[in-house]
Amino acid sequence: MSLSRRTFAALTGAATASLALPHSAGAATPGSAVSPAVRPQAGPSGATHTVTFDRYSLIVDGERVPLWSGEVHPFRLPSPSLWRDILQKLAASGYNAVSIYASWNYHSPAPGTYDFTGVRDIGRFLDMAAEEGLYVIVRPGPYINGETDAGGYPGWLTATTGRARTNDPTYLGYADEWLTALNAEVAPRQYSGGGGTVVLYQLENEYASFVTSATGKDYMAHLYAKVRSDGIEVPLFHNDKGRNGYWVPGSFDTGGETGRYLYAFDGYPSASGNPPDWGVFGTGGATGGSTASPDTPGFMAEFGGGWFDCWGGAEFAGQGYAGSRAARNAAYERRFYLTNLANGIRIHNVYMTFGGTSWGWLPAPVVYTSYDYGAAIDEARNLTDKVTPMKQIGSLLSAFPDLAELDRAADTAASSTSVHVYHLSNSDRGSHLYLLRNDTTKDAFCTLPVDTAAGPLTVPAAAGGLKVSAKDGTMLATNLSLGRRALLYATAQPMWRASGDAQDIAVFTGRPGDPVEIVLLSQSAPRVSVTSGAADTAYDTAAGTLRINAVLDGLTVVRLDGGGYATPLVVVLADDAAAATLWPRDTDAGSVLVSGPALVRGVRVTGRSVHLTGDTTAPSDLRVWSDGPIAAVEWNGKGVAVSATRDGSLLARKPLPGPGAVPLPVLKGWRYAAENPESDPRFDDSAWRTCDLTTSHSTTALPAGQPAVLFADDYGFHYGDVWYRAEVADAATAEDIVLSYQTGTLGLLMAWWDGRPLGTHRMPVPTLAQATTGTWSATAQFGVPEDLRGDGPHTLALLVRRMAHDEDGGANDGFKSARGLTAATLDGAPLTWRIQGATGDDTARGPLNTGGLYGERAGWHLPGFPDRDWAAVTLPYTDTRQGVAWYRSGFTLAVDPGTDASIGLTFTDDPARAYRVQIFLNGWNIGQYANDVGPQHTFVLPNGILRTRGANTLALAVLSDGSGPAGPALPALTLLGAAAGGTPVEDVASPGYRPAGKDHRS
Repeated sequence: MSLSRRTFAALTGAATASLALPHSAGAATPGSAVSPAVRPQAGPSGATHTVTFDRYSLIVDGERVPLWSGEVHPFRLPSPSLWRDILQKLAASGYNAVSIYASWNYHSPAPGTYDFTGVRDIGRFLDMAAEEGLYVIVRPGPYINGETDAGGYPGWLTATTGRARTNDPTYLGYADEWLTALNAEVAPRQYSGGGGTVVLYQLENEYASFVTSATGKDYMAHLYAKVRSDGIEVPLFHNDKGRNGYWVPGSFDTGGETGRYLYAFDGYPSASGNPPDWGVFGTGGATGGSTASPDTPGFMAEFGGGWFDCWGGAEFAGQGYAGSRAARNAAYERRFYLTNLANGIRIHNVYMTFGGTSWGWLPAPVVYTSYDYGAAIDEARNLTDKVTPMKQIGSLLSAFPDLAELDRAADTAASSTSVHVYHLSNSDRGSHLYLLRNDTTKDAFCTLPVDTAAGPLTVPAAAGGLKVSAKDGTMLATNLSLGRRALLYATAQPMWRASGDAQDIAVFTGRPGDPVEIVLLSQSAPRVSVTSGAADTAYDTAAGTLRINAVLDGLTVVRLDGGGYATPLVVVLADDAAAATLWPRDTDAGSVLVSGPALVRGVRVTGRSVHLTGDTTAPSDLRVWSDGPIAAVEWNGKGVAVSATRDGSLLARKPLPGPGAVPLPVLKGWRYAAENPESDPRFDDSAWRTCDLTTSHSTTALPAGQPAVLFADDYGFHYGDVWYRAEVADAATAEDIVLSYQTGTLGLLMAWWDGRPLGTHRMPVPTLAQATTGTWSATAQFGVPEDLRGDGPHTLALLVRRMAHDEDGGANDGFKSARGLTAATLDGAPLTWRIQGATGDDTARGPLNTGGLYGERAGWHLPGFPDRDWAAVTLPYTDTRQGVAWYRSGFTLAVDPGTDASIGLTFTDDPARAYRVQIFLNGWNIGQYANDVGPQHTFVLPNGILRTRGANTLALAVLSDGSGPAGPALPALTLLGAAAGGTPVEDVASPGYRPAGKDHRS
């Protein structure tokens, strides 16, 4: 390889500084620094910002911004102060954006009532995102899906006229009401208005119905006009369910507005298959993927960052979300997400990045409590190894935003047929990217012909070739600027760069054991120091290049001094293990690279001091590079004794301390009380609602022969358990009771005659296909005991456990399918019923927290409930009765204030014992455990609701079918993660028991 004098001068002079630099840096003069890619910061409301786009990328204030976003649902973490913890972890892990759903049912307990306070303060979440330097994509529905009850529709909407997701005026009136309330929170926090960092807003989600009809077009046009009238100025989009080309720009009326609407789509390809090509740079069809909208950037509003699991664990063979995380692991992310980038996706949102918890009655029928999703950040807020590739890619896009303006370049092929190659280039900058993918089950070694500033080359030059791991992907780059020096090519994936007054820094990464070759242009032979790890270097005088060869093993650091440059370059080579604790951050005062801690949350540079905040999960080394001169380091507010190293970093003289021990008490002092007095014929149900309606807005037809509607939603009971009671005047010849009901997956019905249990009918544990379809209807039949026949009155009492409303993905009002009892006869004759469900008077926790059990209505789940008269029991406890029993205990924690401990509650028992548990922590319904179904056995107790330095109340409502010995076993507090550091946690309002609550027994 040789360079002409002209080429050499172009690459090492003024052109070098502008070669593939961020647009904000401009064409620098020789020896100047590269401006850091600083994250967005919301200014005062009213400041002028612009958010536009072209066919390549989003353009913010005139600068190209490839969005690398992670999906987080605030409603799945009911502890607002912990939102900041997740947002800081996103920002530290390479993301520059967060995408959120806003769930209508979470904010609206009744028509005209909207709550954005406490755990529902979405404005606070948006403010936090701005403070943490993250752009925001807001996705408020009206319909969201998201494996939530009714797809996010409020329970009260099930009992209204008007077809949802259409241009029906009644439905639009309700939808407008929701959007008015929600947009009042969002509009002041748009980046375009200066009050926040919201840059994109979704109109509808996966709307695949009425695509060519006036119904759908009018509906979409109405939503567009509505949000614009509410002051939403940022670009709008719809998320297509797959690459169908539905609702592209121009497919509906936008009121004459042009250039403010994008096409987006989602993708959840099988983890066992190969990455698909979406259309622009790959081989996708002309009507699918990004090709459907050639004038807007490739936009994936959702791409699988995991997958949900179903009751019974059918999806992952009982492994739960550990199976989900294993199926879509770090190698999956690299192979699939790099392919997405190769296909022109420049707005990329990973669903989910933090899944969280579908607590209370939030989950749709298909899923259980945990919504961990196998995401990069697990339900207990721990960073998993899936964070590393996200950080590697996100940091690359942030440091080299010109990569948002790439075109497909001439096809090329690797020497191995196992390696698929995508070739992209930026013609203005002269940079080339080669995305390499190995879809086979064996590692591949190859060489690759590439375009460089020195002409065509075959790389690497060293023997052995470059490695592409089995079922994995990697990236090779040529002609990139590393500040004052130019990169000719690198067979390791670029991750980050910075350039300042003190030094330039460049980071490359790959798999452990990968051979890497990096070739840099250099005016003369530099002084080379290998300060960490092992590397070979060679200077080619004729070519004016320095070659670095190494095998990735932890952290390898090479420092270059001289070579015609006044400022050194530090080249950091990190394998995945080292990259996991490598934290690049850009600030207004300079760029910093930190190695060692489990997390660096924040970086601030003042003068020659670097102030760091973050976490350690064990004693950790600390090493800090900066592109500016630094002399002191502070960690979490305390000075750290450091020594200067040969590579220009500061190294802590002793490890940072890890977290202290987190002692967890054994749960004891249990109190027991049997429940369901409603089954007793002496129970006073005179205040209950009589089932006397004769019409319903449900999509479930009123069964023939039923004089009144029995559906629970029609009587205002939308969540959780519901009771029915009927009085039978004369039962001398009574024989058969036939009861039809609908519940959603895994529901059940229990029956009593004059207080005697008749039995329990259960919906079966579903297969995966069954779990995602159907309304789950069933009919139970019971015989009247002979000794309880005769003159009346007699009482028939029923408890129906409804699991959730169906979603409405087909826009067919599926969410209005009936829940509860649908038909009931005694020897073929109907009965007159009274009904009672949740009282819904807990405004702090909201309507999704509690159902209609007697104990819930009476406040047995609340802190401070007087349970002194309950029986003292020791767990495990065996109870063979049909119905509900309650167990209460208290415990106190004393976690060190400097430790962020994530704690769970774990049940371990014989799966043959059939019972279910609703878990209440300080009055909050943390979830539902099904001992004989699974797969979930551990439930996260979110800090804030959990008093980690104080007293807590645990209440278990145990539902047993009476078919055999039932629980519960002794649950145990489980440490799910601990770190020294964390974010300040505020107690979540958890109102306790008030004697006036006794008035709500009815």
